[in-house]
Amino acid sequence: MRILIIEDETRIAARIERMTRSFFGQKLKQLDHCDSIADGLSFLAANEVDVLLLDLNLNGEDGFEVLASVVSRSFHTIVISAYTEKAITAFEYGVLDFVAKPFDENRLAQAFQRISTPEQSKGKGTRFLAVKKAGAISMIETKDLLYIKGAGIYSELHLSNGKSELHDKSLEKLELLLPESFERVHKSYIVAIDQCEKIMVNSGSKYDLILKNGEVIPIGRTRYPDLKAKLFDQ
Repeated sequence: MRILIIEDETRIAARIERMTRSFFGQKLKQLDHCDSIADGLSFLAANEVDVLLLDLNLNGEDGFEVLASVVSRSFHTIVISAYTEKAITAFEYGVLDFVAKPFDENRLAQAFQRISTPEQSKGKGTRFLAVKKAGAISMIETKDLLYIKGAGIYSELHLSNGKSELHDKSLEKLELLLPESFERVHKSYIVAIDQCEKIMVNSGSKYDLILKNGEVIPIGRTRYPDLKAKLFDQ
């Protein structure tokens, strides 16, 4: 686990560092700290991280400048900020969690737990997924998603307009961010529930999901019972 803290208050940064080391223990490979937006962006441009812990007020500068620049990247972002009025916007832009200051070790551990136990995590209203394309970042609304297909360390976003975009986050990481209106139906697919038309039961205990646009998505055997109950047994 490689973690970067962007926090301008030395005392709070030291506290976050202590709590982070306590939670991750030997899983923590690298922990770095930057105290300004400029230093944080420079570090992220030159280094790979797994988690960013971001304050939103850095010496009077807006941490959303960092968020807007890195939201399309492969790592998760946890905001730690006193600006709770910005929490909804932060979630809409795809942060994993928003920890309000002042906070205790238990609250920060809850945020870290979302990384460690993804099966217990659900998105909190992510409205956009950011895609970097031709040097610019475009925001895709989740309501325009039909399904997402895993593509190694990346993900393919398939949209209602027939287009597709490549996202730098893996399917596993996107699963943590998406709202409950999306369902993991296969190791390689997440679908929008409102786009599901019917389930096809094939020979050999194989199952397919037919979307409203006619596309066919495979269903994992272990996921079939829960999906069937959720979609059609109500």
